[in-house]
Amino acid sequence: MKLKCIVVDDESMARRLLEENIKQVPFLELVGLCKNPFEAMQILQEQTVDLMFLDIQMPGMLGTKFLQSLREKPLVIFVTAYANYAVESYDLDVVDYLMKPVSVERFTKAAYKALEEKQKLIAVSTPSVSVAVEPPLTKEEEALPDYFFVNVEYSLVKVSIKDISHVESMKDYVKIYLTNAKKPILTKSTLKGIEEKLPSKGFMRVHKSFIVNIDKIESIRSQSITIGEHHVPVSDAHLEALMKVINPSKS
Repeated sequence: MKLKCIVVDDESMARRLLEENIKQVPFLELVGLCKNPFEAMQILQEQTVDLMFLDIQMPGMLGTKFLQSLREKPLVIFVTAYANYAVESYDLDVVDYLMKPVSVERFTKAAYKALEEKQKLIAVSTPSVSVAVEPPLTKEEEALPDYFFVNVEYSLVKVSIKDISHVESMKDYVKIYLTNAKKPILTKSTLKGIEEKLPSKGFMRVHKSFIVNIDKIESIRSQSITIGEHHVPVSDAHLEALMKVINPSKS
């Protein structure tokens, strides 16, 4: 998946730096460098733009006001030298808020967040019946991090996605079961919060309180999944979708 993006910044040096950063990210495609919102408006009217890197303090019109004026908004990452617009940016539902000067690492992290948001938007607009015939991962999707971090007793613990067998919700906490650990990781989170960190391919919610790694399933019997010594329930609401995934030829 490619994200077509534009840069909107009145400073030539800032535009050049963002252009160089964009070139380092394989799934970003630069389609315009704009000195002001009016140039950006022209591009937005002429072609589809997925992502906009937008400065805030610009002559003629603030970036925040420009964004508010758009009927159809692309994903937006603010890039600014001013921290006092951060609260307002949350109300505008932007992907990220970067402070100048922006490091390559911080820029790349924001770009991946934009890619994840775009994938979510596509998933929402795609009928659920297509789950059994998902296309193979693109190179950009394969480049997504294969781990995430969770808070465990005031520490950040790295979780390797491929080692997860299943995830269980327990009110305000979740248990993350790993194939290479005797005990599950207990972290304060919601099941939805963990689900958003997992790739859509390979993991599936099978119950209001459980997510499973399809590759780790050993057997299914009487709406119960066996994974090692664990038995995970499958709800009526998720059973049909699960069977389509593990046996698509029968769907």
